Amino acid sequence: MTLLFAGDPHRNFSPILRACAAAPPGDLVLVGDLDCPRPLTEILAPALAAGWRAHWILGNHDCETEAAYDNLMGDHPAGCLDYRVAVVSGVRVAGLPGVFKPSVWHPRAEPGSDRIDPPRFRDRASFLAAQPKSRLWRGGMPLWHRDSIFPADVEALAAQKFDILVSHEAPSCHRHGFAAIDGLAASGGARLIVHGHHHESYSATLPNGIAVRGLGLAELWSPPPLFGDSGRG
Repeated sequence: MTLLFAGDPHRNFSPILRACAAAPPGDLVLVGDLDCPRPLTEILAPALAAGWRAHWILGNHDCETEAAYDNLMGDHPAGCLDYRVAVVSGVRVAGLPGVFKPSVWHPRAEPGSDRIDPPRFRDRASFLAAQPKSRLWRGGMPLWHRDSIFPADVEALAAQKFDILVSHEAPSCHRHGFAAIDGLAASGGARLIVHGHHHESYSATLPNGIAVRGLGLAELWSPPPLFGDSGRG
């Protein structure tokens, strides 16, 4: 069975569809910023009809417009890996969606400083309580904060066990990455982190021994057999 990860499509799904057509059907995991111009199931219809299962996490561009959000979350919620662990192609995959924002939590020091500011809000409930009703969207989180990472969400995910962490943000091996993601992966027992957001294709290993794979724009990558049946497809 094929396990295939896809870098940020940003509306360009052609490479992803070609890769799915060329491999035995299995599981497709998209690492955010799909920015769907149409419903996801419509875009991926040829792959889904061939037997592929689609999984995804939110990226920051998926919360920029109502259409982008609805074409993803509203169309294919069953594929959402946000803040949960699912068995995908025989391995446990955890999803960390979205991005860190200074208005909520930005656990990285500014250049030239060792100071990391504490979170302004630990969870969504405290954030919502501080918002005027005019800022709410559909009675809940503002659309532009549905991609915000909160400490409580990370803590809940860290309490689970998983083999692969899929995140939009990068871990600390990237120059714009966050050690908080290293810690999350270590707490969950992950052996691999796959991320998008920065559109850079690279491989690295964290000091704690966890492998990292960054994906470029709409880049397709299948992990080695160590992580399941993928890599043989």
